[in-house]
Amino acid sequence: MEQQSEYIEISGQAPVSSEPPADQTERQLRRLRYLIENTPAIIYSSVPTGDFKMTYVSSNARRILGYDPRIMVADPNFWFEHIHPDDVPKIFSSLAMLFSEGERTYEYRFKDCSGQYIWMHDTLRLIRDESGNPLEVVGSLTDISERKAMEESLQRQGEEQQRLIQKLQEAQDQLLQSEKMASIGQLAAGIAHEINNPIGFVNSNMGSLESYVGSLFELIGKYEQLIRQCPGAQAQVTAMEKLRRDADLEFLQDDVSDLVRESMEGLKRVKDIVQSLKDFSHVGETDWQEADIHHGIDSTLNIVYNEIKYKAIVQKEYGKLPLVKCVISQINQVVMNLLVNASHAIKEKGTITIRTGTEPGGVFISVADNGGGIPPDILNRIFEPFFTTKPIGQGTGLGLSLSYGIIKKHNGRIEVQSEVGKGTCFTIHLPVDPDKVTVA
Repeated sequence: MEQQSEYIEISGQAPVSSEPPADQTERQLRRLRYLIENTPAIIYSSVPTGDFKMTYVSSNARRILGYDPRIMVADPNFWFEHIHPDDVPKIFSSLAMLFSEGERTYEYRFKDCSGQYIWMHDTLRLIRDESGNPLEVVGSLTDISERKAMEESLQRQGEEQQRLIQKLQEAQDQLLQSEKMASIGQLAAGIAHEINNPIGFVNSNMGSLESYVGSLFELIGKYEQLIRQCPGAQAQVTAMEKLRRDADLEFLQDDVSDLVRESMEGLKRVKDIVQSLKDFSHVGETDWQEADIHHGIDSTLNIVYNEIKYKAIVQKEYGKLPLVKCVISQINQVVMNLLVNASHAIKEKGTITIRTGTEPGGVFISVADNGGGIPPDILNRIFEPFFTTKPIGQGTGLGLSLSYGIIKKHNGRIEVQSEVGKGTCFTIHLPVDPDKVTVA
């Protein structure tokens, strides 16, 4: 019954008691101290100027923070000296707004008596006198460490989910690219089957034609000799020489030889392109195997030649490389992306330099251009999925991202150096045997 009576008094209802007013006041004060002691928030007040020295701290500070409230009030710098140094600037920078807004809320770390920082929610309210002058600041401090721990846990889970989503996206992109490469391989096999047969007989016919043309011109030469040796054939010789001049036989003889030779070279070029397309895609070869990196680069150059030939001269500075255990079709894909990007970086006419060499435990491949370079503010973003500086519709932003993933899958790394106005150099570092590399 006593507690019920105290509750009624604090609630503001008329007390039902015959106690003297002094006893009722004392009972209310005891009840108020009891409530403050057991409330979750520390109630405090401070001066509204200077260092905001505390003038009152509720007794539950001992339970929550472990400090004697009298010590907290006695030390004028107690509050600021116990706030985490990293949180002090944001409080100082906006504390003056308390005088214009009348109320401010902060969340910061506060050092308890054990020396540990705990998260506190602090609500400050400015009290003014009747004239509107600042009188004091009243605040409440609540321990929100559990809430913060939950938020951090949720944030970590969210970040982990984002990483998983990104990995899934990269895996999906890689799968799509692998399917694309497989389609190219199947197309290459079909092209090779359909083109190699006609190329074969055209090549054979051109060889026969070259032989026939040579025989015909030899025969014409012998006829001319016989006519000149015949007595009384001066008129025929004159007519023959006129026909020879009209037909420009000497030019025809030289030009036919050149035409046949150029046609044979063109047929060889077609055969090389078909073979390069097969080598580039490596139909059916998705397993790891020891591969000739230089052969892969050369086949890739044949594929992208049409993309590069009007923009740049390709210089090859090959070192002596061992066979490298890899999925060569994927390495070819990375080299192709770098070569195409290098040609796009060159506005008019430039140079693309491909260098290879050995290094401890592996090899390197560098593709350098003397194009426009990459601005420093986006250099650290070029490997992000879907990031591109090309106009809409001209780039997916997946080339470098997929390249990065492929090289990482090979336990290698890809680096970039660039200077605006001078050019860019991408360097691929590959271990000779990825299985012997310890990934950190």
